[in-house]
Order: sequence, then structure tokens, then C-alpha cells
Amino acid sequence: MKIGVDASCWSNKRGFGRFTRELLEAVLAEDTENEYLFFVDRETAETDEFPTRVQKIIADTKFSPTQAASADGSRSAKDLWAMSRAVLNHKIDIFFSPAVYSYFPIFNRTKIIVTLHDVIADHHPELIFPNKKSHLFWRLKQNIAIRQATLILTVSENAKEQIIEYFNLPESRLRVITEAARAVFTVLPHDEQMDETLQRHHLKTDEKFLLYVGGISPHKNLNTLIDALNRLDDIKLILVGDYKDDPFFSAYPALKKQVEELGLTDKITFAGFVEDVDLAYLYNAATLVVLPSLEEGFGLPAVEAMACGTPVVASNRGSLPEVLGNAGVFFEPLDVDNMTAVLKEILSDDVRRAEMKQIGLNRSKDFMWKKAANELLAIFKSVASAKR
Repeated sequence: MKIGVDASCWSNKRGFGRFTRELLEAVLAEDTENEYLFFVDRETAETDEFPTRVQKIIADTKFSPTQAASADGSRSAKDLWAMSRAVLNHKIDIFFSPAVYSYFPIFNRTKIIVTLHDVIADHHPELIFPNKKSHLFWRLKQNIAIRQATLILTVSENAKEQIIEYFNLPESRLRVITEAARAVFTVLPHDEQMDETLQRHHLKTDEKFLLYVGGISPHKNLNTLIDALNRLDDIKLILVGDYKDDPFFSAYPALKKQVEELGLTDKITFAGFVEDVDLAYLYNAATLVVLPSLEEGFGLPAVEAMACGTPVVASNRGSLPEVLGNAGVFFEPLDVDNMTAVLKEILSDDVRRAEMKQIGLNRSKDFMWKKAANELLAIFKSVASAKR
């Protein structure tokens, strides 16, 4: 088969960019039979290295699709047509879109698989979009993608249920493929490199701290986490997430103001984007990883933390209870009293944290990119052989 792929979100640092890279690299490692055509915009093609096995087709675009598809952006008709025309010039059996964020119309007579990671933007538009225009563009793009899709892929059973309910779709139109942690996220020794990493982030060796990893977006509910930290003694909070170059709607200015007004500048650090090698050490050194989101489609940091042997305390909403299972402890995300009480309980219980570590390490083995890749290849084969 010839399989076309929208690879224009390959360089994105958020979860859907990692999903694209990790899943497709795993697919290429497993599949030696099919031919892959990666369709990319000009900017992404110039800044990223793609697997050598694929044929890279560069569309004559002016802006990066993920930048143009950001919270306050919109894609020009000319750029959309450039991507669509690039695909139209090739005969392909399946077209795969790893993220609806960068979706563009497909005019080929082919089967289309679209990944819809979640319905967070639909449930909480006021936390995702800065204005009604941006929300309207998102809805139009998403509706076109769903209408064109032969099959919709998503990343958790919870996300699947939410998509079915919100869009009133039959279950037969959806499949689930979960995400996984990279091999770099593993249990590491407390060595000199860990100490150097901690020092770069203004932490002392063996100092207790809470770690958050993810976007600095309003729906991540970091304002409530900051309020909870204000009620905790003798512990710091490190917030890992790009707040400078992330194209999505950011809560950073409001959060920074909140930290300053509460007098927590010595206890809370905005670490920005952190490369995986350093991040693995931060996971290993953290006392707890805290994920307070109002909703997640999957929640990859939960799996990364478990793979590093770090206990996770998380929101009881969205996919996090599904991903963590009995390895996690959960709180009501909008109840600061409940969040604080749960954090205090787990922070004071060394035995409980040790149990959570072992359960998490075992559970992390359920999430593997090789498994996800083989599931996707089976989907490709099934979709290609099905009648229109």
C-alpha cells in the first residue's frame, strides 16, 4: 500500500507532536512492506529531520500549519489548497492524519483516518480560544475532518466515549490506540548528572518537590494547584511546559501574577520546555508528579512518571483515572481543599508512595509504542480492505 501522512505537526512540542513522531517512527520500524509518503509544509520540511525511508513531499505553503492553526491563528485558503494539492498529485491507498490540529481537506478518492485526541476544545472553548472567531475556525476544520474520515482514531477509551457522545457518532467509526513513554523515561540512579540537573533548576539534592509536566494552558487548572501549594509547607513546585513559544492559548501571564501576589516566587519555578534527558531526571527526583487538568485525552506525563517510578496524584476527570488505574491517587480538580488534603496525605506517607511507585512501574509496561504501531498497521490493513 501507499500510505499518505500529514506530517506537518512533526515538530510540535506538545503531546500531539510527540504522538506523531513516536507512533510513526515505531510504525516504520515494524513495517517493511508499505510505502509512506509524508506531506509537509515548507517550514517544517526545513527545520526537521524525517526518517530516511519515507518519501517527503513539500507543499508550497507560507506558514506552518500548526502555527496557523493555533489558538489565535487561522490558515489561509492558499496554504490549505497547497497541502491538499500536494496530496492530490499522488495516488494513495490510505491517508493518515495524526492530529486534527493540522488537518486539511483531502480530495483524493482514498480512505482517510483522522486522529481526534480529545474534545477538550469543545467542552471548554472559553479556556482554549481567545475569541469566537478562533473557535469557529476550529469547529469548521474539525467538522470537515470528521465528515471526511473513514475512521476516527483516538487515544483512550474515555476520549472515545466523549467523542461518540459529543458528535453523536456510531462506535464502529472509532478505534483507540494509546500512547507510551520513550525509552529515556526510566528509573535512573541518583548520580552526578541528576545533581547537576537539579542545580540547573534551582533545586538542592534530596529536596522535596512536586512536578507538573504539560502545557501551560487554562484547562490544565494550574491556578488551583498553585492555591493548593500555598497551603503546603516545606515543598516546592516545578512547572515544566513551554510558556514562551507555545502557539496555544496560554495561562502563563495570569499564573505568574498569581504566584507573585501569593508571595510564592521562591517556591514555584516555571521551568519552560525541558529536553527529555533532563526531564527524566526531574521525574526521578520528584516526590510526586501532580496532574490537575480539568480534562485530558490521554495524559502522557502520567505514563512517563510511572515509567520513572514516580508516584502520581491526579485529577479524577478525563482519561487520567483510566491511564493510571490503581497506581494513581485522585482528587476533585476544582476543589482546592480536596486537592490539598490528598497531597498532604500522600506526601506524609512514605509507605504509600513506595507502593504507588511499584504499581506504577508495572502498569507503565502496558503502554508501548511497538504495540501501538502494530495496532495501527492492523487498522491500515482493515480500512484498506473494507468496502467503501
